Amino acid sequence: DLQNTQHPLKMPAKSISTQADGKTFEQLRQECLQKKKLFEDPDFPACDSSLYYSQSVPINFEWKRPGELCENPEFIVGGADRTDICQGALGDCWLLAAIASLTLHKETLTRVVPNDQGFDRSYAGIFHFQFWQHNRWLDVVVDDRLPAVRNRLVLVHSASNNEFWSALLEKAYAKLNGSYESLKGGSTLEAMEDFTGGVGETYETKSAPTDLFNIMKKAYDRGSMMGCSIDITSSAESEAQTASGLVKGHAYSITGLEEVNYRGKKVKLIRIRNPWGQVEWNGAWSDESREWNVIDSSEKKRILQNSMDDGEFWMEFEDFKANYDKIEICNLTPDSLTDDTKRKWEVNMFEGNWIRGSTAGGCRNFIDTFWTNPQFKLTLLHADDNNDKCSVVIALMQKNRRALRKEGLDLQTIGFALYEAPADEDHLGKDFFRYNGSKARSKTYINVREISERFTLPPGNYLLVPTTFQPHDEADFIIRIFSEKAAGTIRSVLPPPMPSLPEEETDEEKGLRRMFEKIAGSVDNSGQLEFQEFKVFWEKMKKWIMLFISYDTDRSGKMSSYELRIALKAAGMHLNTKLLQLLGLRFADENYDIDFDDYLTCIVRLENMFSEYQGTFLLLSMNV
Repeated sequence: DLQNTQHPLKMPAKSISTQADGKTFEQLRQECLQKKKLFEDPDFPACDSSLYYSQSVPINFEWKRPGELCENPEFIVGGADRTDICQGALGDCWLLAAIASLTLHKETLTRVVPNDQGFDRSYAGIFHFQFWQHNRWLDVVVDDRLPAVRNRLVLVHSASNNEFWSALLEKAYAKLNGSYESLKGGSTLEAMEDFTGGVGETYETKSAPTDLFNIMKKAYDRGSMMGCSIDITSSAESEAQTASGLVKGHAYSITGLEEVNYRGKKVKLIRIRNPWGQVEWNGAWSDESREWNVIDSSEKKRILQNSMDDGEFWMEFEDFKANYDKIEICNLTPDSLTDDTKRKWEVNMFEGNWIRGSTAGGCRNFIDTFWTNPQFKLTLLHADDNNDKCSVVIALMQKNRRALRKEGLDLQTIGFALYEAPADEDHLGKDFFRYNGSKARSKTYINVREISERFTLPPGNYLLVPTTFQPHDEADFIIRIFSEKAAGTIRSVLPPPMPSLPEEETDEEKGLRRMFEKIAGSVDNSGQLEFQEFKVFWEKMKKWIMLFISYDTDRSGKMSSYELRIALKAAGMHLNTKLLQLLGLRFADENYDIDFDDYLTCIVRLENMFSEYQGTFLLLSMNV
């Protein structure tokens, strides 16, 4: 069971149109057919800015429709296949490796590439594709004008020159992320998740479990999408070809796993595809290697399937582990790949923000601000079936960073920590984190879109703290929490009641009254303060001043905006994270400090807001 002091996201029902005018694919297509005019997408026009944002277009592109490139264009020829994806001039091999994996899963493919379109009588120059983005399925429409040079596609294309689904899919994904250039460089896992809404896991081949082949075979059999790559030690090695025909710093798809009888023993094989459509492994079990001549001919025919120089090849699994460094697996559900039990997982999703000056506290290294990060309370009540612990997969994803590249922003370095939390406390302060270690955490902080980890924890109350590595780094994020048991209820915290006034005046208050009457004279109900109101204000003012002084540690006349939450809480004002972020943006300076005047303005306005809220509540109660 999961609880959270912030609101969860609801699971999506159907895809949402992304067009600025709100029109759906079918509405736009029908408009074009009625007007007998081919669609031209105003949201992603056929111009240089849709291609590149950081430089002028390096090649003299022309935007051409499929009918201008060949005589009989088709959307899909003989079924969408992994050989339909050939890389062009753009460095998006990570995307193409994911598309190749997508073609192996027909049900998922049909969602991403709807089959209600083509070049038949319903053709209107418009196509659409569906992608998962931050808990929503989005329907992205594009026109079919594609970048070409001398009447040939120069980006993604099919091996068949009259097939266009893969080129149009790349265009839709480029539109989703702002431009074609935004697709340069990335993780295959990122695109896999956008095609499925699944959750990713990564394995390092050199430190992987001993049963890695079985883990991958189980993933393949369950419909998981997989990719692999070879690490580079410098940018000079990027896409450098080795003597064995493999390419460093390049994303490959994993498209099959088999075991064959070879000279009296079982040999584990893995099939890999290079999205270039060429350049293959030339070692043992490659297309023309002698190993294939030893195994049974029917077995050879079944596995090789008329293999040719198409970028796809087999290799022995031990050679694979020796040559490749990283494996990425996207599971449609986070069923454990290390046991044989298929589970029904429950998922909760929450969204939040790291805002400088209020909730961008950085990692645990920065103890003075770490506690200001967003905090999520999890209550794990019930252990897994046949177990005394709870299985949890936590995935932290930063939002929209690829699309923000054109504004000079890129992925933040992110991670998270999980603490055992007191049951009766909400947002925990600095001292808690100073004296309590985490019970679980992400293995590392890394600049990827999503970081996920699998944990097995005893039932209890936990506090999840997602952070950037450095303080003051801003981003929006979502958290997905997968658990075997159903989610619990969501609870929120209301502001505490205002303190009651003392019945008798103290000596200090009597002196204050004399001074007040001397200055103010007689006061009626004209909208001016009368003494009782002034006395309440004076008591609060003293408290507010003392609070400010306690947090102005260097006596500079300023306090850190990260300390605002504690000061307001001490003043009896409990605010949600969104309000605190807005206050930080409104009152903090460029060094994330708030001076006394702004502090006082802030706290007085909040005091008035709470008073008006309570007055309204009282009137409503009386009317009822």
